[in-house]
Amino acid sequence: MKRLIIMLLIACSAITTASADPTATPQKKAKSVIRSLEGIIAFYAEKGIQTLSVTKNPETGLIESSERIAPFTCQKEDLWTIPIGFSEDEPLSYQYMHLLPGNTELFNLKVVTNNGQKSKDVRIRTNSKQEMWFMCCKNPDNPQLRDAYAIVWEETTDKNVAGTVYMITSLRPDLYTKNQETAKNTFRIDGRVGYDLTDSLYVVYMADTSEELDKQADDAFIAYMPVKNKRFSFSVEIDKPKVGRIRTVMPDGSLCHLWTNLDFVPGETYQITTHNGYYDEDRDYERRVGRYSGKSLLNKRQIRGIDDVSVVDDADMIIDNVSVVDDADVMIADTVGVEDVETYLGRILPPEEAAKISARVKTIEADVQMIDETFDAIKNMRNTSYLQLEPHFKQILTLSKSIDTHFQGLVKVAKDNCLSPNEQVEMYKFIIDMYRYQNKKLNEVRTIRFTKSAQKLQKYITSQIEKYLDEMSKL
Repeated sequence: MKRLIIMLLIACSAITTASADPTATPQKKAKSVIRSLEGIIAFYAEKGIQTLSVTKNPETGLIESSERIAPFTCQKEDLWTIPIGFSEDEPLSYQYMHLLPGNTELFNLKVVTNNGQKSKDVRIRTNSKQEMWFMCCKNPDNPQLRDAYAIVWEETTDKNVAGTVYMITSLRPDLYTKNQETAKNTFRIDGRVGYDLTDSLYVVYMADTSEELDKQADDAFIAYMPVKNKRFSFSVEIDKPKVGRIRTVMPDGSLCHLWTNLDFVPGETYQITTHNGYYDEDRDYERRVGRYSGKSLLNKRQIRGIDDVSVVDDADMIIDNVSVVDDADVMIADTVGVEDVETYLGRILPPEEAAKISARVKTIEADVQMIDETFDAIKNMRNTSYLQLEPHFKQILTLSKSIDTHFQGLVKVAKDNCLSPNEQVEMYKFIIDMYRYQNKKLNEVRTIRFTKSAQKLQKYITSQIEKYLDEMSKL
């Protein structure tokens, strides 16, 4: 990450949020969560009583489930990677929970095997004194499997805790078990709101055909879907497939100019997670009964705008002569040079403002390169004393604070030049990614116990991520 100027595509946004094609990004591994949990197991798990089991289908020989359950004891401060890891990978999940001590909700996880013929419940949270972090996501290698990650612990003394790590892969229960509350004629929407949104209300439209759906008036919706605890839901009894639409109600009561179309199929449940301008779709649903199956009643693209976005095929959308691309194309810092940023900013900002940003970009780039070099030096000193490591972590903290000063300058330029809220959100995303990158480098050099300066650096990075997430949520 030698050239972290990517985050300065900031102002640049014209990456209109209408762009994101939900089909473009395959399911990814929850790398941050896996790294955090494996770190706890490696350093603090009780080796003699860990559980590791694998179940294969006797007919096919394919893995249907695997369980890794590891009790551990450690100091409470040793769990600092857990909230960071789970928060980073939350967008990959379709079920996510964080329960604090005092919450009376207990939690079991259903594990399905034998091609759906057998199931059991694994007790995860067993009492109200435990803190629990939990998430489920689709297995990136096999869409019929579900990866579940959890950690629970409770305090044993003021500083010590005892808990258990769970890393469980199994057949997806939603594919092999029927929800008793869902009749065969019921279509359901099970929705979640991503961390980057503060949406509080959605509305639903329904019609027999795509053409009829497009002719419906804005006020022709059939139901409200209020958001409670970042979740929303809807169900309807239908005797044949229909088409529907989900649309956001803005804080001022107006309707968002973007929407999501999908197939309503009896007996099915569609899962969706909404984000700022895009959504994570239920790809398995789309393969079985939606537009990838050939059974879809929709003949147009799922995401559509009223005025400024024309309906096209699955090719890139072109909006205001700017090609909209997937986030993956712009998140790799090494692919964007100073010249690229300066050229772009020169087109959209007055010359004096572009010059200010150019100067800050070069300073940030130099500081990031020095941070990389310092982390590399720490890697080569892992067997030295803590006292020798202290100055290096102090230097990284100083550089991080210097970078934040320039970030604040960039934020000011963005606001002074009246960049749109969506453009400012993109800026904050890039800033947050820079701090996540630092956190990644910090994890790579983590020893059994951090020095005091390393702990201060970790706390600073966490506070910066929280600060900019808060700023982004206001937009």
